[in-house]
Amino acid sequence: MNHREVTAELVLEGWVPCGLGDWATALRSPDGSMAARVCPFDPAYAAFTELCRRLPDNPYLPRVVLDTPLEGGGTLAVLEFLAPLEQARAEEVARQWREGGGEAALAEVRRAAAEVDAECRATVPWWDGVDLHPGNVRRALDGRIVLIDVFCMDGAALYAQILEDAAVVSDRISGIRYVLDIPYIARESTPEEIQALRDALTASRSPRAR
Repeated sequence: MNHREVTAELVLEGWVPCGLGDWATALRSPDGSMAARVCPFDPAYAAFTELCRRLPDNPYLPRVVLDTPLEGGGTLAVLEFLAPLEQARAEEVARQWREGGGEAALAEVRRAAAEVDAECRATVPWWDGVDLHPGNVRRALDGRIVLIDVFCMDGAALYAQILEDAAVVSDRISGIRYVLDIPYIARESTPEEIQALRDALTASRSPRAR
């Protein structure tokens, strides 16, 4: 299934939309214990799930139940539900991260994130790196402070390249069928900007574009 079909199936099963980021939509399970992150396109999220796999017992990372690709280049991840953290505490954790402070478990995540970042810089086009801010600091149901989505793409450069020559993007990144379905585009773009992006993608897929 693609991200649209997965979202519809989850809603029909009683999952409730509970969050909207720049790249993905979150839904909470009927019993409230889990959240599903449904994304049409986000090459950076694979780096975060890799970080979670490398440190499965670290309290600062979420427990990931499922991580699977979707048709067209999207992803579905199911993880423990994470609630907002008080702003002051979130800002303090983000400060500790930036300044190299905090307890040993946080330092372990920081070191592993730097390793994943270095690997992705060499392999992921339009990679932007580690991006931890207070909005990425959450609280688990058991009270743990948890970090999410600590990596990002250079979205501005990537979408500028789509406008200039979308074939370059499709040549370098597989699975961009739903690249325009990310929430940021729907939320921030004018109708004219959306049409320009769609025209650029259509042109790149025509035989003459190749």
